[in-house]
Amino acid sequence: MTDLIEFLNRYVEQGLHQMTISGPRNKEGIRKIKIRPVMLKGELKYQVSETLGQKELHHNYRKEELIPYVQQKMEGQFRQLQMEGGSARGSVLVSKKGKMTIQVKEMQGSCCKQEVSLEHNRKKKYLLQEGIPVPFLIDLGVMNQEGRILKPKYDKFKQLNRFLEFIEDVLPKLDREREITVLDFGCGKSYLTFAMYHYLKELRGYDVKIIGLDLKSDVIETCSGLARKYGYEKLQFLQGDIASYKGTGRVDMVVTLHACDTATDYALAKAVAWDASVILSVPCCQHELNGQISNKILEPVFSYGILKERFAAILTDGLRAKILESQGYDTQILEFIDMEHTPKNLLIRAVKSSKGVKPGNQYRECMEFFHARPTLEHLLCAGEEAEDEANSN
Repeated sequence: MTDLIEFLNRYVEQGLHQMTISGPRNKEGIRKIKIRPVMLKGELKYQVSETLGQKELHHNYRKEELIPYVQQKMEGQFRQLQMEGGSARGSVLVSKKGKMTIQVKEMQGSCCKQEVSLEHNRKKKYLLQEGIPVPFLIDLGVMNQEGRILKPKYDKFKQLNRFLEFIEDVLPKLDREREITVLDFGCGKSYLTFAMYHYLKELRGYDVKIIGLDLKSDVIETCSGLARKYGYEKLQFLQGDIASYKGTGRVDMVVTLHACDTATDYALAKAVAWDASVILSVPCCQHELNGQISNKILEPVFSYGILKERFAAILTDGLRAKILESQGYDTQILEFIDMEHTPKNLLIRAVKSSKGVKPGNQYRECMEFFHARPTLEHLLCAGEEAEDEANSN
């Protein structure tokens, strides 16, 4: 099937269960769109939920309104559409040049009989579903044997799902035709590491190898035992330091949660060196620039330690994001409620897109204005200077 209108007319009509539109071309606008059928006052309509930052906007459309809406979004604003229906599953992928590829898999047997709820207000459906027992969530104390989420751990359950949603958005960047490698720096107790493996391997069917790296030997020993217990053959835990790790030659996705201060810079530099397709980083304790920055104009503000500290953290992550853009990444800074309920709630999401453009004058002027130069720039500039020297010889 090659025509988007034909695809929509046919499968919206034939018992659509849900549709997800993702991969926005404009990172400042709507991030994701979810569509499902609802019954309103006896009339079948389609509820459209648009995720814009931390807000979710809802609209209800009739079929004849929905199809041009979806067409508009796919022809200029988004790169991917996933559809699940009573008789088929389908996808639409849009290339950088605008070429549209439509694939449909017709479903047979019992999978066609799944009922879809038409209630207007229904319980949120998580990627890790409540009520379905998952061994690692049971052993880590998040749910009981029946799959019920334990009340003290409900926030953690939601946070794990939120992080998996960030990953779901970038799935088109992960190659389904070969083994992909994910590296989790500073994995700690590895709630997220196990969740990523379960989601990518067992729920989405990716051929994935995940490596969790942490400095604490007792944590690595415990997590390795759990991985063996669940039969997670391609989930490996190693004791090691971010800056010196050289255990693999190719990595597709790099994840860092709370790598402290410049450890985040070393992780990001490693990711760039590997040419990783996806980087997901929640920085922590950005002390470096707090000790560097100075500015006479802002001295009345910087004289208050807590304000200078918070400003330095924002400046650090802003410069990191710009440096990643210079390395060919589409970069976003998103709000993320983290695992430990601390103010460290910003996530840097970078997706490889192009060769990159050298930072412009504004970036340089910003660093000079604050007398700041983050470790990430030192690391990447050193690598580029060495490469230029090698090419000139």
